[in-house]
Amino acid sequence: MNDQISRLGDHSGPVLRTPLPGPRARRVVSADERVTSPSLPRAYPCVPVRGEGCLLEDADGNVLLDFNAGIATNSTGHAHPRVVAAVQEQAARLLHYCSSDFYVPVYAELCERLTRLSPFGEDARVFLGNSGTEAVEAALKLARRHTGRPNVISFLGSFHGRTYGSVSVTGSKHSYRDGFGALPPGVFHAPYNDTFTLRDGTCSTVPDYLEEVVLTRQTAPDQVAAILVEPVLGEGGYVPADPAWLRGLRELCDRHGILLIADEVQTGCGRTGAFWACDRFGVTPDILLAGKGLASGLPLSAMIARGSVMDWPVGTHGSTFGGNPVSCAAALATTDLVTESLAENALKQGAFLLGRLEHLVDEPHVESVTGLGLMIGITFTSARLAAEVEAACFRRGLLVLQAGDRTVRVSPPLVLREDQAATGADLLTEAVADCAVAAG
Repeated sequence: MNDQISRLGDHSGPVLRTPLPGPRARRVVSADERVTSPSLPRAYPCVPVRGEGCLLEDADGNVLLDFNAGIATNSTGHAHPRVVAAVQEQAARLLHYCSSDFYVPVYAELCERLTRLSPFGEDARVFLGNSGTEAVEAALKLARRHTGRPNVISFLGSFHGRTYGSVSVTGSKHSYRDGFGALPPGVFHAPYNDTFTLRDGTCSTVPDYLEEVVLTRQTAPDQVAAILVEPVLGEGGYVPADPAWLRGLRELCDRHGILLIADEVQTGCGRTGAFWACDRFGVTPDILLAGKGLASGLPLSAMIARGSVMDWPVGTHGSTFGGNPVSCAAALATTDLVTESLAENALKQGAFLLGRLEHLVDEPHVESVTGLGLMIGITFTSARLAAEVEAACFRRGLLVLQAGDRTVRVSPPLVLREDQAATGADLLTEAVADCAVAAG
């Protein structure tokens, strides 16, 4: 690696000057752990202080290759100059004014942009929030109010957020629910893709589970307001939906007057190679949720709904900070970049990266390698091995994250270059091989 490279983002891979974590990073971690909430689930002691493109510099001057993008939030990479310029220009004019009570131009401009990008064949309307969980909460409220029905169906393995309403529909880990008492009622969970994954790793097919069990034995269809689904499970292990199954959900919703909500908080904004993942499946929801990468890492989310669905009256929902002007400006720059080239780049580099990683299924401890755009999951035979691979990647300066029970997810910024993809694939291959040898 050429240490004389002047720009951080020009590196093709890590440059390690200390073992990870270094001494300065360890001091930051120690200070942090004295004052922050113990609920924060830190993955490993990464201490970033500067970023550019797909590279981060940590507190000790180590250069790290970012293959998680802050959990798929830094869609345009770190400090993209067009996003930074948009943020600076907006911040110099107006930092904040509440869009629930007043008319802020950039709020409406972004909403108009999102209606044009939406998959609906009719007028759409947009509500802006601060985070994915807020978008989910808004969608649950809207669906129940619009339909007059109390119940919602979501799926095992899903992740929709941690606030009370959204955690009630989350189905990935019991730890998100433990100790928090009774959650909001009226939520039913069904198996994603109509399969259960058993303890031994095999799948048991449950045909027509929604109709034969949920809608027959647990709730009548005319009591269900919405079905909430991720086109690709995020926290649940980067599992793409079966296209026929997703189309079946659309047909079932149409038959029973149920709203279909697509949670694209992680899959949206170009990550799968199209602006919305549902476009890749040919399925149009009634409500679509965006977040994470929408503003390149600034706090922003969106609930986009058919105009005929978003019919709630004045005062029924709002947000003080949702649609903050600076975040909206970042989102306008982000959507420009994604539609101009980054969705296409995600498709291209995702195919290249998947091609470089598919051979890992030949390893005895790797069950599968799946992907859609820059959303790739490597599933191992045990949670312990997935954790060891994550740690081994970090020691090499490659940042990946676990997902699901035993999956390592790969979700780089959409600005990923081929040389960086190749370097990351090589480092992942080394980490998997070393951990497999240690596992025996």
